[in-house]
Amino acid sequence: MIRVAVIDDEPLARSGVIVRLARQADVTVIGEYGDGAAALSGLRELRPDLVFIDVRMPGMSGLDVLAALPAHERPMAILLTAYDSFAVRAFELRAVDYLLKPIDDERFAEALDRARQALAWRTSVPPAPAAAPDEPARWLNRFCVRVGRKTVYLAATEVEWIEADGDYATLHVGDKTHLLRESLQRLCECLDPALFMRVHRSAIVRIDCVTELQPLANRDAMLRLRSGTPLRASRTYIEPLLGRLRGEAIAAPYSHDCVAKTSRD
Repeated sequence: MIRVAVIDDEPLARSGVIVRLARQADVTVIGEYGDGAAALSGLRELRPDLVFIDVRMPGMSGLDVLAALPAHERPMAILLTAYDSFAVRAFELRAVDYLLKPIDDERFAEALDRARQALAWRTSVPPAPAAAPDEPARWLNRFCVRVGRKTVYLAATEVEWIEADGDYATLHVGDKTHLLRESLQRLCECLDPALFMRVHRSAIVRIDCVTELQPLANRDAMLRLRSGTPLRASRTYIEPLLGRLRGEAIAAPYSHDCVAKTSRD
């Protein structure tokens, strides 16, 4: 069940969102607030999974409320606004979506579906490994993705390569692709380094899918995957990649391999 709070200084706007949410079997509204200060106090106490929050309110704005919460306590947010100029800061605060007033039912459903997908991802991805050296690390072994109105679970070992796509990542599984709202850096930290490696600022590959490597004049390389897909590997990652393809042990924590060291790739 998705626990939701609704925050808007306009009672009619709040009730409009609550009525729509009441039609959703997997949603429960645990709080509603008419101003930013009350909302901040309520969010700290109730810790909802998701908030629908008005951007422009007297006193403390919706964005100020979200920014006042530490990142690890900040709920997913769908912003309510009559203006679209807040999008950049919204995504800096990792808002799931924003809805322009008056709210369109189709866009409302789309935003809620996006929140469902993001929540499924949050609950399926373990924190970045911080185990003691003698403890086994925990790695992400499956992805939750939305296909229409269904949630589909993909084993990590089904994914051949992952491509950066703005604020998203595209999972390539055979001839199908699935969009995931997560950064490549975060995925680097969560995927098993024995199986996956970043080969470019915009690409991660499953090592056992690489069948060819052709050096290029600028010290980059062209990879060919088992599916026939060509991928460019940046010089930043060539030496670690060659070692991995030769079967050498991982020499450093994977998160180090994930950080691009130049801006030329």
